[in-house]
Amino acid sequence: MKPISRPTLVSISGVLNIVFALLLPAVPVCRAADGTNRFPSQLLAFCAAKEQQAHRLAADFNIQASPEIWAYFKSAGQGDWPEMTNTYERLKLRSSQYEGSWNDPAVSSPVWQTLIEVQTAYAAFASGGTKYPLAFGEGIIQSIPAGSIYFGGTDPGRGLVTALCESHVEARPFYTLTQNPLADSRYLDYVRSMYGNRIYIPTTNDLQNAFTEYTADAQLRLKHDRDFPNEPRQMKPGEVVRVVDGRLQVSGAVAVMSINALIVKCIFDHNTNCGFYVEESFPLDWMYPYLLPHGLIFKLNREPVPVLTTQTIDADHTFWAKQCQSMLGDWLKPETSVSNVCAFVESVYVQKDWSHFTGDPGFVTNDFATKTFSKLRSSSGGLYQWRLTSKTDAGDKARLRAETDYAFRQAFALCPTSPEAVFRYVNFLQSQNRLNDAILITRTARKMGPDNEQLNDLLSHLMGFREQQRKAAAP
Repeated sequence: MKPISRPTLVSISGVLNIVFALLLPAVPVCRAADGTNRFPSQLLAFCAAKEQQAHRLAADFNIQASPEIWAYFKSAGQGDWPEMTNTYERLKLRSSQYEGSWNDPAVSSPVWQTLIEVQTAYAAFASGGTKYPLAFGEGIIQSIPAGSIYFGGTDPGRGLVTALCESHVEARPFYTLTQNPLADSRYLDYVRSMYGNRIYIPTTNDLQNAFTEYTADAQLRLKHDRDFPNEPRQMKPGEVVRVVDGRLQVSGAVAVMSINALIVKCIFDHNTNCGFYVEESFPLDWMYPYLLPHGLIFKLNREPVPVLTTQTIDADHTFWAKQCQSMLGDWLKPETSVSNVCAFVESVYVQKDWSHFTGDPGFVTNDFATKTFSKLRSSSGGLYQWRLTSKTDAGDKARLRAETDYAFRQAFALCPTSPEAVFRYVNFLQSQNRLNDAILITRTARKMGPDNEQLNDLLSHLMGFREQQRKAAAP
């Protein structure tokens, strides 16, 4: 990601579609044995609606759109996944939203957003089949009251919900936005064209204010870390902020999402009559005090939540126990040990031994399904962990600690190849002084990817730390 400075604010967010997208494996075709497409009828209808919207946007913004855009919609309307993907990849290079892309005004306009939504929705069905993309999208849609504002995070969280709603443009049953490109004025032009006369959409001044607020805060934290090197660092891991020729430059996903978080807050503060619901892309710190588990996603409350009640935790526990039972079988209980979870992962995912597996083979062999649902469960575990470690009243800490552990065990069992599931759980285990369990989780994940440098480095770190503890405890 290239460094950014104040004049290039609107160019920073496009790369987030790569950084935070739930990357899905491409498939050569998406057709049944009889040659017909396997995409559900509502997806083809959605494509037609987005093509109509693209034409209206081109007219409203006086855009001479590239002919390849209309060729893309033609292929998508025919369910021709290989052709539409090839066209999309060529257009990406001209969108100015991705690393290495350039700015072609015939592509890099609000019209481009319609293609992103069509492509991400089709990609979910192309790689994930029908059952689990529908379960994901419809599960979220059915949980959100009409008239609410929903923020998608991952590619499926944006694309599938957008595609499976009754009407994205008309906000039926709710308004659908996404967190990652909010700092791009072209994306805001796009959502303003749909919703601007019904809800508040940030202006160019709002974007500038968010950038100014973030850089001012980052500069203070950077100065603190330089002036007081022996105190805890205030800059976040992965946050790249530096002064070049007297000007502050920021880059990297953490910095960009910090700016996006301020824009989300602007939308939240202005639209006081709407309920808010969030599918997490990247943890946005200001949200945590306001969040409640809500099925697959979160509810963002108008006021901070004093404490997570027993009823709230029970409901979340029951919901995810049922989800995991249908996918993995009825074996993962609150008392199930880390070693038994790792034994399950090695048997089912590594050795492909399903002789005792009572879950859905169609789940554990589906990369889309495992990654997507593990991501959702990791997010709720992250909320529990934040409650444990923040200054907010954690309520029953023993129960909350147990639910954090349970959520992370479920997330790991759902997708042991997920870096988020592994690293979040290992971080929690370390915080609880359970180093042996952290090593066991890392070793098991490493069996799925023995050449993964991040896992190798993590295992080396954990082993070194355990050796230091052993030496310190020796007489």
